[in-house]
Amino acid sequence: MNNIEFSDVKITGGYWKARQDINCSVTLKAVYDRFNETGRFEALKCDLRDGDTNIPHIFWDSDVAKWIEGASYILHSEKNDQAVEIIENAIDLIIKNSDENGYFNSHFLVAEKENRFRLRECHELYCAGHLIEAAVAYYELTGKDRFLNAVKKYADYIERAFKIDNTAAFITPGHPEIELALVRLYKATGEKRYIELAKYFIDKRGNCDEPGIYTDWANEYYSQDEIPVRERKTAEGHCVRALYLMCAAADIAYIYKDNDLKTACERFFDSIVNKRMYITGGVGSSNMGESFTIDYDLPNRTAYAETCAAISLAMFAERMLKFGADSRYSDIIERTMYNGIMSGISLDGKSFFYENPLEIDPDFNNINTSTKVKERFPITQRVEVFDCSCCPPNIMRFVASISGLIYGFDDNTVYINQYMNSEGDVNGIKISQKTDYPNNGKITVRCNSNKKQIAFRIPCWCKSFNINKKYSIKNGYAYVDLDSEENIELELDMPVRIISANRRIHSDAGRIAVMRGPVVYCAEGIDNGADIKSIALPAESVFELAESEFLLPILKTEAYRPFESDSLYYEAVDDYEKIPLTLIPYYAFANRGESEMQVWLLRK
Repeated sequence: MNNIEFSDVKITGGYWKARQDINCSVTLKAVYDRFNETGRFEALKCDLRDGDTNIPHIFWDSDVAKWIEGASYILHSEKNDQAVEIIENAIDLIIKNSDENGYFNSHFLVAEKENRFRLRECHELYCAGHLIEAAVAYYELTGKDRFLNAVKKYADYIERAFKIDNTAAFITPGHPEIELALVRLYKATGEKRYIELAKYFIDKRGNCDEPGIYTDWANEYYSQDEIPVRERKTAEGHCVRALYLMCAAADIAYIYKDNDLKTACERFFDSIVNKRMYITGGVGSSNMGESFTIDYDLPNRTAYAETCAAISLAMFAERMLKFGADSRYSDIIERTMYNGIMSGISLDGKSFFYENPLEIDPDFNNINTSTKVKERFPITQRVEVFDCSCCPPNIMRFVASISGLIYGFDDNTVYINQYMNSEGDVNGIKISQKTDYPNNGKITVRCNSNKKQIAFRIPCWCKSFNINKKYSIKNGYAYVDLDSEENIELELDMPVRIISANRRIHSDAGRIAVMRGPVVYCAEGIDNGADIKSIALPAESVFELAESEFLLPILKTEAYRPFESDSLYYEAVDDYEKIPLTLIPYYAFANRGESEMQVWLLRK
């Protein structure tokens, strides 16, 4: 399946139009302002002087690059002269301060000149990859090729250092990213050596003796070095590194028709979604190494579930769709979109979570009153910038380009992978959706194309649906013949559902979660009082939908709470008080001040 690119699709209303408007009017400037204040853009000048204390960090270039990439996506539909000026000035500095080989890294050019390509874990190739992606995005926006030519020269130097002359001190990148960026560079330029270099890095991963990464506390699993990629069976180590690596592996498998690599990608995907993923689409159970752990280890209060990891899972699932329409992949994209990704940004678009836990209890976050070393819990309120600020510009570029996830096509069929109010027009395909999804499941599609069929994804959560045309089902898609330009009506039944977890997930034993459509809901103390972990919800509860400030409805029902006792322990009785319960979309938690939060509620 080929995607219809985001630049050929316009979102015209609904939830995602509201989020894109905030992304454009607020987030774009908010992220730039914080990056400018902290010296990230200034670092591009590469003029560090003796005594300067604000030394460019090893990954600052990637933050700037992702901002440029996200801004380029926004500029496809919104004019912004100030953003263009910022981008052009940044490009000027990158080109001016690149050396004779095309090498640019604001840290290693000024702080550790002697260590260029010597320290595997220090993100040089990661930053290079994001510069490449930014250059491709800006080239596709403007047609101007000076930034593209600069990163091509840099990529040529990387090829010489790592593949031809072998002058680098390591063989594969510590943090994958350049692999998928090289695929994009190949697609933008048609120059095959770039995809061959990406394939080289994939082929070498796990096949050579590399210097260890953070060897004082981690091992080869952390950096996906323990096994060749084609032999991979499970998701291991640092989540974002693992998923960026497998994004590139999926690209290479598709382009080279490499069935062994494709099969490894399928096993990797299954390992995540069947045994190592939160209900929100979040991944990463531990802050130690920002990592996958073992099967079914999914603690809620200490969940790491990095925003970038959820984004990279969506990126990986999108690539897996290229092998053929299968709703398993589109469903995961949808799950991450509405839950584990959008929880990473505040409703006003100014502040962010790096981690996205499924439980918060602020009263118990500082319990070691007699020790200087404290237990670690995720922060309870979003902040405007982090020391490691990969997530804010990553959300920015994801939201700006999300329309590229809606439609696909092959020789015979137009596919609707995601439901959003939108219009697309490319390659003889003219298609539009009218819908208020996911407020409700009513979708009206109009398509004019020379394709024979249109295929609608039927989400895994939908047990009943109706289409006003004859259809056939294959791999979670309903196929309808296209014989004229007419409205096709799809209605997905969208009841509130009570979800149980596999009994091996001990953190969720005896508990249930609530979803409506693709949206996970949670309870906050601000609505439901203290000690919400003790609230019990019957599985047969009936819910009322109510309008909210959160773009999607809140849910109201009745639940139960044990009668309060002054005793520390007391004889158990089956005695509860009935209470009103309000649930809000999970992505909207922590937008009204510090509060308890719980996704998994006791089952009564």
